[in-house]
Amino acid sequence: MEVIEDLVAEQERLEAILAGLSEEQWLTESAAAGWTVADVVLHLAHGEESVVATTSIGAPPTGLTSGVEPGDVDGAMNRLVEKERTTPEEAFERWRTSRRAAVEALRAADPAVPVLWVAMRLKPRTLATTRLAEHWAHAIDVTTPLGVPLPDTDRLRHVAWLAHATLPYAFAVAGEEAHPVFCDLTAPDGSAWRFGDPDAGSTISGDAAAFCRVGAQRLAPEESGLVTSGPHAAAALRVVRTYAA
Repeated sequence: MEVIEDLVAEQERLEAILAGLSEEQWLTESAAAGWTVADVVLHLAHGEESVVATTSIGAPPTGLTSGVEPGDVDGAMNRLVEKERTTPEEAFERWRTSRRAAVEALRAADPAVPVLWVAMRLKPRTLATTRLAEHWAHAIDVTTPLGVPLPDTDRLRHVAWLAHATLPYAFAVAGEEAHPVFCDLTAPDGSAWRFGDPDAGSTISGDAAAFCRVGAQRLAPEESGLVTSGPHAAAALRVVRTYAA
C-alpha cells in the first residue's frame, strides 16, 4: 500500500531528526503539554506496539487496543507515559524497534479485515493513515520548540484525506449533526487536492497543510487562513480532527 511507504518515509524523517538531538534537546519540553521530547517518542512507541498487538492473532491487548474508553484517549495515553517514562536512549530504541515491527504487521495484515483501534474497527490501510498523521503531528511537537525545520510534503495528502473522511466522527464527538462538506485544498507543490462532493453546498478551501494542522489541533481555525463557505463549513473546520477522542 502506498500509504505504508509514505508512513515509513515520515518515520524515517523523524528518526533522522531524533538521531541528531543532544541529551538536553531530548529532555526539552515539547509542544505537547507536559511532555518532553523523550515522552513524545515513548508515546509513539506505545502506539506502534498497539498496532502490532491489534494486527496479531492471539496477541494480548495493549495500549490503544485494550478497551480505552471513548473520551479518555488522551488521559489514558498520558497515564501510560507517566507510568513508563524512561531515558531518551531507551525511548528512542523502543520506538525504533516498535515502528519497524508495526510496519511489518501492517504489510502482513489482511487489507479487507478491520482491526480494533480504540473503540472502533479500522481497515489496515486506514490504520496506517492514522499512524502517519500521528507521527507527522508529533514531529511538529518535537521540532517546533527546537527550531528544527519540518518542511511540508505531499505525504500530507493522507492526513488531509483522513481529516475529511472522519468528519462524521468529528461531528459526533462534538455532539453535533454531521453534514457533507467539500474540501478544495492547495497542496505543498501547488496542485489541487479535492475531497468530497463539489455540490455539497459547504466548502473549505485554502492551504492543505493548514487544514492538516487544524485537524491535528496544532493550529486554530481562525489562524489558518482557510476560507469557509456555505452553512456547515465553519462548523466542520471547528470540529475536524485526525485522531480519536
